[in-house]
Amino acid sequence: MNEFKNRVVVITGAASGIGKRIKERFEGEGARVYYIDIKDNDCFQGDVSSKEDLDRFVSFVLEKEGRVDVLVHNALPLFKGVDACDYDEFIRALKIGPGAGFYLAKAFKDHMPEGSSIVNITSTRANQSMPQSESYAASKGGLKSLTHALAISLGPKIRVNAIAPGWIDTSDAVYEGPDAAQQPVGRVGVRDDIANLVLYLCSEKASFITGQEITVDGGMSKLMIYHDEHGWHKD
Repeated sequence: MNEFKNRVVVITGAASGIGKRIKERFEGEGARVYYIDIKDNDCFQGDVSSKEDLDRFVSFVLEKEGRVDVLVHNALPLFKGVDACDYDEFIRALKIGPGAGFYLAKAFKDHMPEGSSIVNITSTRANQSMPQSESYAASKGGLKSLTHALAISLGPKIRVNAIAPGWIDTSDAVYEGPDAAQQPVGRVGVRDDIANLVLYLCSEKASFITGQEITVDGGMSKLMIYHDEHGWHKD
């Protein structure tokens, strides 16, 4: 459709996984995409927990384009729990999540035209947890709260929303049996389930949506779980 033709899109964590698919989809729509990832890549290698790397990345984008139409914050924070995660690791996780999300929004906001959009990739773990997941949960929870705060501060010029993925496979594996059946829709999520919504939220079709976190988990977080029901067993 080329809805995003010649739009400037910035993504964090786009060298692989969900971020890479978001990048590919925007490129397929004609956008010019710039991304930062700690992994080796063809655009900009850097650590989003580092203010210095973020400053270099912002300068890199603005020197080339002078504006940003879409910002997608997708970088993956550390996943460690209260037993294994030390203080510095925990703070680094917060820098990767709400820290980088805040700083990039602040750095780009005056270069984003009317009708621009920010999408933060949070997680269902911002709302529910498993043991030993504190660094990740806190990072994603902070990013969720940052989303609605920015929506109020940056509106009406810029819309800000979040997507909370559940189980999204990034390896093209085939899941059957309980792995698939535990989602009410009967399957594990795929990267396009997230990328489709990112593109929608950044389009004119979503012009009345801001400050929201939309869960994409096949309905799993709505399923009430009891022993010996729906294939769930507590041994």
